Amino acid sequence: MVDIRHLLNKPDAARRLRSLDEFPRTHWRAADDPVWVQARRKRTLGPAGALLTMVIGGVALGLAVSAVPTSSFGRSDAIDAQAVRYFGTCHVGGGRNCVVDGDTFWIDGERIRIADIDTPETHPARCAEEAALGGRATERLRELLNAGAVELATVDRDEDRYGRKLRIVSRDGVSLGGTLVNEGLARRWTGERQPWCAV
Repeated sequence: MVDIRHLLNKPDAARRLRSLDEFPRTHWRAADDPVWVQARRKRTLGPAGALLTMVIGGVALGLAVSAVPTSSFGRSDAIDAQAVRYFGTCHVGGGRNCVVDGDTFWIDGERIRIADIDTPETHPARCAEEAALGGRATERLRELLNAGAVELATVDRDEDRYGRKLRIVSRDGVSLGGTLVNEGLARRWTGERQPWCAV
């Protein structure tokens, strides 16, 4: 162990040695050394500083927790009603806020299947009519989602066999799926797919 006290007793010690932190703790001789105690006091906040640090930390933690969006899946959800989202088109793969087809979309990184409707397939479509109607349904769903915040309500199952969250999607109590049905771009879901192509 190196004794550095002899360095501190010289008049120019402050100039030559900025602080005891320049030396590892193993080089400090004694905790009761006045020079060491004075250096330690300069680096601590004391009781008032500790209390202030705890208050600021608590406020910061409270703000951080309140800013984290809670997952509303698994119950009747209101996906952040204040958030403005732009939905693009993402056909396959994944996305954050995009429409896959007329009854499937991604919102905040979650893949949603609109549970109360069935729309024509677009990839792959089984005939030209299905492709055209599916394209219109996809575009219309994108328009509806871009019109404002939506609510997602759970149904009897949480997910389908493809891992998509099954939800009734509505805005101000009006089902977006019902809107697609009323416009002739979708059918009510009956529990199984029906063909869209004339046989």
